[in-house]
Amino acid sequence: MRVKICGITSAKDALRAVHAGADAVGFIFYPKSPRYITPKNAKKISLLLPPFVQKIGVFVNESPKNIDKICKKAGLNLAQLHFDVDEKFLSKLKTPHIKVVRAKQKSDILKCKDKYRLIDAFTDNYGGEGKSVDLSWFDEIDCSKIILAGGLNASMLENIKHFGFYGVDVNSSVELSHGKKDAQKMYDFIKSAKN
Repeated sequence: MRVKICGITSAKDALRAVHAGADAVGFIFYPKSPRYITPKNAKKISLLLPPFVQKIGVFVNESPKNIDKICKKAGLNLAQLHFDVDEKFLSKLKTPHIKVVRAKQKSDILKCKDKYRLIDAFTDNYGGEGKSVDLSWFDEIDCSKIILAGGLNASMLENIKHFGFYGVDVNSSVELSHGKKDAQKMYDFIKSAKN
């Protein structure tokens, strides 16, 4: 299972995440988030990361033009779209991207079912609150193109491996405080996901 550590705000945390085995790190470019980072600071961190580690920008209510501009400036590989977008919007986007489904009910997780997508629990604040989706929704569903987010922690990962998720995305449960990661929690989470 691939692992993304999201809400990175410092080089120290990014390098610790990578050292622990993270496949990707996420930078949040939503100004209302307590984990917001500027493109300039994200670029400084990106330059320190080894090859093959994905650098992902998280966006809320941004235009395709701004998303492309920020991703280029910060040296990112992928845009994570944490808001509702249509095909017209996506056609204007030059940056590779993944859609986030903010699920309120089981039928929501079937949206974009033929594409890779990230499934997160619906929150008014666009995530980062540790809220989980109902895991029973994934019974008898092909999860091979789903990245699961929301309320995940190391101890529960053993209970979700049978679903066969492509990956997991974690933020608040590996923090000391908003935007400050706990090295041991990151290590424990990644070890649990990879074993």
